[in-house]
Amino acid sequence: MVVCSLVRMSRRSVVNLVWLGSRAVTLLHGRLPRPLHTSSQPRAGFKPEKVAVVTKTTRYEFEQQRYRYAGLSEEDLKQLLAMKGSSYSGLLERHNIHTNNVEHVVKCLRREGIDVRVVKRGEYDEEVVRWADAIISAGGDGTMLLVASKVLSKDKPVIGVNTDPERSEGHLCLPVRYTRAFPEALEKLCRGEFRWLWRQRIRLHLEGTGINPTPVDLHEQQLSLEQHSQAHRITTMDIQRRTGTLHDSFSKTSLLPIRSLNEIFIGESLSSRASYYEISVDDGPWEKQKSSGLSICTGTGSKAWSYNINKLSEQSVEEVLKIGKSLTGLEIPLHPDFIEKVTDGYNESLVFGPDDRRLFYSIREPIVNRVFSSSRQRGFASKVCVRSRCWDACMVVDGGTSFEFNDGAIATISMSEEDQLRTVVLED
Repeated sequence: MVVCSLVRMSRRSVVNLVWLGSRAVTLLHGRLPRPLHTSSQPRAGFKPEKVAVVTKTTRYEFEQQRYRYAGLSEEDLKQLLAMKGSSYSGLLERHNIHTNNVEHVVKCLRREGIDVRVVKRGEYDEEVVRWADAIISAGGDGTMLLVASKVLSKDKPVIGVNTDPERSEGHLCLPVRYTRAFPEALEKLCRGEFRWLWRQRIRLHLEGTGINPTPVDLHEQQLSLEQHSQAHRITTMDIQRRTGTLHDSFSKTSLLPIRSLNEIFIGESLSSRASYYEISVDDGPWEKQKSSGLSICTGTGSKAWSYNINKLSEQSVEEVLKIGKSLTGLEIPLHPDFIEKVTDGYNESLVFGPDDRRLFYSIREPIVNRVFSSSRQRGFASKVCVRSRCWDACMVVDGGTSFEFNDGAIATISMSEEDQLRTVVLED
């Protein structure tokens, strides 16, 4: 696709493309990225009185609960896992590592005289958030995203602890050495040897006749396919809403009680079906589009799914540079080091700071023909509005919570200063 587009480009366009690639290399070597904005270092330290520790559900716990519900024994579980090619002993080992690290964190907090409440993922709700002075996410990035989604106040700190560093990236958590050395992390908090980092988050307003503000938990270890089907089943009431014969509270504008730390994704539930919608960026004109869906991310999320949607491979960059060299006659170096630098320069430009108050939208695989257009495939914005023309679509928050988003629904996606998430950066 890239090659076909380049063949149709003018000589001037190709020269510009090559110049941009060279400029990316210059920027990569000549200017350091802007440091993260954080507040001034606290001097009095931070020691909460009440801390909620929210733990993930391990794969072992999930399998155990599922088969015990069916009346099977532990020995039956071993055999069934073996039939699926899964290791019972391996799952139990990872479960024990997670459990031991959670217990270590809890003991350290209680030794400091802190009131601790350990909460399973499925038990985590608004009441827990209200009770706690601070919340510790005990798991990986997925658990951190869940915990953050229900914290609506920027005054309540959220701290992530990676409880299985060998199997989890934990990008949003404390450095992995603090999993074992958690007493050191507590000491630094108490002495004020840390900085606050306020991560920007996305808020969602929904209106129209194709919405249902009831969330569905999409966590892979809690939601079965049958539950997902029931959650998004088209009913007579749905049809009445879409045809305008039913007017109820769902048609009113509502601010959803959830905030997105990484990204929002809008698209048809069946990934092979094209998503049909209208989009307006920063109050601009509405544009009808068909694509594989729409992603809108924060600076925190710019390193996650959004990055993988938009990044270029070295193979693609090499092919573009070869065509540029052929069409322009310029002496463009094609050795591996140069190609790697151009690729890295472009990909690094997709990442921006977690405190940045801009949204970054990405249209996945847009369909462009005489009916549908896509003026820009990606870009920064302060506000994005989307009107659904889909039949069975979802709006998914941080890959874990889904809202129905069908024909007639309108989402206004933006940021607000009051929605920032307070997190901790420890001093080294």
